[in-house]
Amino acid sequence: MSKSLDKKQSVAKTMQEIALLLELKGESPFKSRAYYNAARTLELLGEEELRRLVQEDRLQEIQGIGTALNEKIKELVSTGSLKYYEDLKADIPEGLLEMLKVPGLGPRKIKTLHDMLGVKTLGELEYACKENRLVALKGFGAKTQEKIMKGIAFLRRSQGLYFYNEAHQIALDLLASLKDFSGLLEASLAGSIRRCKEIVKDIDLVASSTDPAGLTRYFAELPQVAEVVARGETKVTVQLQEGIQADLRVVESEAYPFALHHFTGSKEHNTALRQRAKAMGMKINEYGLFHGEERLAGKSESDLFQALGLAYIPPELRENYGEIEAAEKGELPELVEEGDIQGIFHLHSAYSDGVNSLEEVVRFCRDAGFTYVGISDHSQTAFYAGGLKEADLREQMEAIDRLREKYPEVTIFKGIESDIKSDGSLDYPDAILEQLDFVIASVHSGLGMPGEKMTARLLTTLDHPRVTMLGHPTGRLLLGREGYSLDLEKVLEKALENGVIIELNASPSRLDLDWRHLKKVKEMGLMVSINPDAHSLEDIQDTRLGVAMARKGWLEKKDVFNTRSREEVEAYLSTRQLAASGK
Repeated sequence: MSKSLDKKQSVAKTMQEIALLLELKGESPFKSRAYYNAARTLELLGEEELRRLVQEDRLQEIQGIGTALNEKIKELVSTGSLKYYEDLKADIPEGLLEMLKVPGLGPRKIKTLHDMLGVKTLGELEYACKENRLVALKGFGAKTQEKIMKGIAFLRRSQGLYFYNEAHQIALDLLASLKDFSGLLEASLAGSIRRCKEIVKDIDLVASSTDPAGLTRYFAELPQVAEVVARGETKVTVQLQEGIQADLRVVESEAYPFALHHFTGSKEHNTALRQRAKAMGMKINEYGLFHGEERLAGKSESDLFQALGLAYIPPELRENYGEIEAAEKGELPELVEEGDIQGIFHLHSAYSDGVNSLEEVVRFCRDAGFTYVGISDHSQTAFYAGGLKEADLREQMEAIDRLREKYPEVTIFKGIESDIKSDGSLDYPDAILEQLDFVIASVHSGLGMPGEKMTARLLTTLDHPRVTMLGHPTGRLLLGREGYSLDLEKVLEKALENGVIIELNASPSRLDLDWRHLKKVKEMGLMVSINPDAHSLEDIQDTRLGVAMARKGWLEKKDVFNTRSREEVEAYLSTRQLAASGK
């Protein structure tokens, strides 16, 4: 008999899980109820009583346990496993089981989400909430959607994983509090947040102070702190109220630039730099850059790099992706900045699944200083997102014409996020597409298509003369699902051949195209557009997150389409329209 499953609690738990799985499959409620009842019955039995009943084959004497349940319980207790249970689990997407952990989300609601919206993972559910797809879904609504989003955020935090934008804001607030300490000399974020990694596990801060022990004590007593994990005179580790761990290192002023570099990382970058220092007869660590026993003077990280014969390497690039070699040759890129962005594309309005009206979106973008905005609601195939039928799209274009007269200071481009169908075609006829200023083509369905077919599908799309941009090119959802299988290099080559712009989708849960591929995109000469994929006014601010990822991917102002002026963008889109028309 298996020691792991000879306890009644384990057997009862398995019966309960079977009941949940049956509900997820949509089986008869009577069937699942039988397993729920069996679970409750087993919990009332004594440990020895269950073992004896199984050994004597007398479980059927207990009310509610028939022949089928008797055989399954015997198999489970006797062998430590149950084939029926394992087969059930294998038949249901793993992500659906994970959704059961979300407070208030039961198996029936999960089945509805799966059947109606195609949601298979927690990440897909979160993105469906972001796109407001649950608001109009029967049995859900805005309040349920908000509750589910809070539940998902709680689960992620309990797992110690945070989107960059979440962790960055928490870290900035923490840094601001730290700067109120009177004995503080210098302080900075470090670690993965300073390097702008898309997923963050903890917060690192580095500081120098005239009173190190006082600073660590002050930090440990901040209201953001839920628990002090460890504290010394120069280091303190705490658990914040939001659940994330934060480490503060306090060093003497002379060591500060070296500690900041060291604790920024990455490990791979630091290892490569140590090897370079060693080859030059020096040693580098968090305390300084040493020649023998002598610490070389340095007031900033720039001095450290200069002493090693390198140009200053921005934190975002410190991943040992060739930045040290480029710094040695003076070939580091002049990275794009937030202020370089002149306008934005990929904005959803209330015409499809956005929260705000068309005018609210335009007015917000104008007030934010953008000189052009590209409206691109979902297309008709995306029925789950309120996709626009042809009549709706014509109505929206007329509304944009009226807004153009009302807001002449900002150019409003007419666009659409057109679903890429399984054969690579778009879901509007050319007669409709030719009336638009731009088209973002995106995959939203058939994500499990084999790589060869997915690649062919996208190549077909990229040959369409009306396609301006390829939206979220790999379809990944951070902490939700891997990107779909495809030959990305072939896709990028086809985009280059046809002059299609590659989207860097700035939604925190996408950040697609991945920064690791952007350097290749830059080298190929492809143009990238940093798009917020906004479904609310708040989402528009994700553009800055896209800029952070663009910097991490080595992109410069010239590589980013929406750093161009309004006149340049108008001319570019007009030229593409003429080319598509064969004129």
